Amino acid sequence: MGGSGGVLAGGLLGAGVFCAWWSCWERAPRAAASARPRRVRRALDAAGLAALPPAVLVLACVLCAAAGSLLASALTGAVVAALPAAAAGAAAPVLLVRSRVRRRRAGRAQEWPDAVDALASAVRAGAALPDAVCALAVRGPQRLRPAFAGFAAGYRASGAFEVELAHLREELADPVFDRLAATLRMTRQVGGSDLGGTLRTLSAYLREDQRARGELLARQSWTVSAARLAAAAPWLVLALLATRPGALEAYDTPAGAVVLGGGAVATAVSYRLMVRLGRLPEPRRVSA
Repeated sequence: MGGSGGVLAGGLLGAGVFCAWWSCWERAPRAAASARPRRVRRALDAAGLAALPPAVLVLACVLCAAAGSLLASALTGAVVAALPAAAAGAAAPVLLVRSRVRRRRAGRAQEWPDAVDALASAVRAGAALPDAVCALAVRGPQRLRPAFAGFAAGYRASGAFEVELAHLREELADPVFDRLAATLRMTRQVGGSDLGGTLRTLSAYLREDQRARGELLARQSWTVSAARLAAAAPWLVLALLATRPGALEAYDTPAGAVVLGGGAVATAVSYRLMVRLGRLPEPRRVSA
């Protein structure tokens, strides 16, 4: 007992010395991934779902996958049919979030030139830069007014222009406003007398960019439609066959599962490839 007690006392003493030595060193900063918003968080912010935790999206994917698999099994009677249905159900919430992001960006992109024009007019009329930005809550486009109203309330309460501008930037999560915010922040910090001209140039550029993107999107719409039709056609045929009793019994085997799995993988890869080849590059956000 005495020997074991000595070993225990020595171990505790060594642990204490190690803890004291470890506390003398400064901890390395955490990985940059913890400081930056995660990918899911950024997608939810861009979709206007800032109050929704990322775990809710993950839970929705799991529930949709379970519902799809159960529904497919009940309708077809083939267990193997539940796998593609589960994959489609799991992807549905993510696709809905991405679609919402695209719609919000497209709607706001049409209104940003008017917002920049209103800001340039206020600056040209002699208004201070913070007051000109706050005025967009009343004179700006309808879709952007709630966000700028929050900025105006925060600025009146705190008086910190750059802090409230950073909050507005995170709320909007828009590449166009990232460039506008960088311009406003630089003007606020170093000053400048040509802000009105810069804003008018930015407005003209945004209108030209929207016109060019509209023409390209109209021309590429047939490519996206063809990709969707080609990806959905085999599965529509399979769904029609499933309405006949016993039609899916051939797939309810290991070989049939391999065929369905290979078809699902080929469909997903080919669809993503066609969409990527025909997709216009999305504007990237400017880091703060």
